[in-house]
Amino acid sequence: MKPALFSLFVLVMITTLGIAQDFQEFDQGVAKFRAKDYEAVIESFSQILSNPSHNKKLDEDLYFYRGQSYYHKDEYQKSLDDLEQSILLKHYNLGVIHWYKARCYDGLGKKSEAESNYKQALSYAEKNKKVRAQILADRANFHAKHGDKQAADEDLALAKSLDPSNKEIAGTTVNASKVKPTANVPSRNTGEEKKNTQVIVKNNSSQTKKQETPAASAPQNQSTAVQQVNTGLVPALATAYKDEKRYALVIGNSNYNKDIGILKNPVNDATDVATELRKSDFEVQLVTNCTYVQLREAMRKFHEKLTNGPKDQTVGLFYYAGHGVAYQDENYLVPIDADVKFEDDILRMCFPVQRMVLANMERSNTRMNIVILDACRNNPFPATTRSVSSGLGEMKRARGSFIAYATSPGSVASDGSGRNGLYTQELLKALRKPNLTIEQVFKDVRMNVLRLSGDKQYTWDSSNIIGEFYFKLQ
Repeated sequence: MKPALFSLFVLVMITTLGIAQDFQEFDQGVAKFRAKDYEAVIESFSQILSNPSHNKKLDEDLYFYRGQSYYHKDEYQKSLDDLEQSILLKHYNLGVIHWYKARCYDGLGKKSEAESNYKQALSYAEKNKKVRAQILADRANFHAKHGDKQAADEDLALAKSLDPSNKEIAGTTVNASKVKPTANVPSRNTGEEKKNTQVIVKNNSSQTKKQETPAASAPQNQSTAVQQVNTGLVPALATAYKDEKRYALVIGNSNYNKDIGILKNPVNDATDVATELRKSDFEVQLVTNCTYVQLREAMRKFHEKLTNGPKDQTVGLFYYAGHGVAYQDENYLVPIDADVKFEDDILRMCFPVQRMVLANMERSNTRMNIVILDACRNNPFPATTRSVSSGLGEMKRARGSFIAYATSPGSVASDGSGRNGLYTQELLKALRKPNLTIEQVFKDVRMNVLRLSGDKQYTWDSSNIIGEFYFKLQ
């Protein structure tokens, strides 16, 4: 290899490894945030941000989490600076951002700014009753602390009416001397609420101090605890979702030609996922070993179902297992008849996820679009290596979408040695657990895949969904 080409190859490899490391450190940082290790979050995310070659796609989330961590360390101005930066980067969770800004301004003694940000937070959270209820309960504390008992009572009453199932809010009372609201902050990737309740008590010196209850359980017991907590929500949720229509398109491609490489698990994966989804009231269209034309026709039928479903009462789910490639800022699914000799053959013979799958799901009557990609395997076209990436790339979020990957962007996962690949094996187990939100399902998958792979495979998901979704209620 010529020196110039070797140097370029080394540079590309270093860059790729650096990006993968950024994603891994980000995942670890979010886990530390969940564990309330805010000092570690600040240190880790500051190191990533200080690296000029870090993956800039992470910035909006890095500032989002570090800003919240600064708040919990009582560094209010630093928190405000980071939260403002996440707004400039167009972070989607403006409700939580302005909620934290309100708390920071209150901590700095700037009452009018705090009031303004509470109003903005409530406005952005208008369609999410649970988050809106939490903000109102927190603002009730703010009003009581500043002596406005009537406003505090009004906020708390509205919070209870918006989320009567929230036991913390239901048991809250406010008065001039002691206030106990919930302040559970939704997390970024899982959408999960903080398990520990923050209690703010006003003492005789008119200063506030933050107290936190101990963690409810050890990590290995979290799924059981969540199921127990959520059991009380089941009757109300079952009523709310009784008219919901669920449609799924499930695809598994295994029988590729010898140049691409046969895969052992995808057909099994798709078949088993289809069976499990039917148990969760999905109408499933299952397609295995499909050509480009068959894949396109299946997508057309799927889009037709989603378009004719009831407005805002339809959920679409797309699952794919098989070969996939990232090329020119797009992820492509590889049909079994793809004959790729040159890079531009990918555009003609492979199926684009962002432009054809997500875009068509977005242009329908769905309230939520779920895309699950177990296609993060090695590049199936070794002759076209110049612009084809290993694994899949992170996609832009579509409206109301939850996108799940078998491993982090730019990384690869093995096909597996049993009936199912590791990712789908753990996905099937999680789908069988009742009363878990979609975020809790994929958090469960992530935890188990990471453990069983010896910390080598990090699953990844990206979400901007509004409202709740449960695969199975019991």
